[in-house]
Amino acid sequence: MSPRSLPPAGRSVQGTQPGDPPPPDVAEFIRFCHGRKHVGWPELYDEMCAVAARREFNGWDHEQFAARGLTFSLFEMPRLSGWVRSVLAPAATPGELGASEPATG
Repeated sequence: MSPRSLPPAGRSVQGTQPGDPPPPDVAEFIRFCHGRKHVGWPELYDEMCAVAARREFNGWDHEQFAARGLTFSLFEMPRLSGWVRSVLAPAATPGELGASEPATG
């Protein structure tokens, strides 16, 4: 893992706070990935990583997502899973988001 993928100690990437909603572009990306594969967490995380790697959403790669506050770092996983829940919860069926999601605090 490269040193640049580590967030500064004690704060989240891009200065967002735990519990903040995702930026609109990130929410759209989450819905895009879920629409491609109707899977729960962590399979949706895998799909999101693949879509970013192939630049299939607006031509954006990992760096462009990071500029919008979305990283695929394990350190940011609780925030990302929380964003996925907040975006998909209104339309989710019971159990769809997966029972193995990491807890957010």
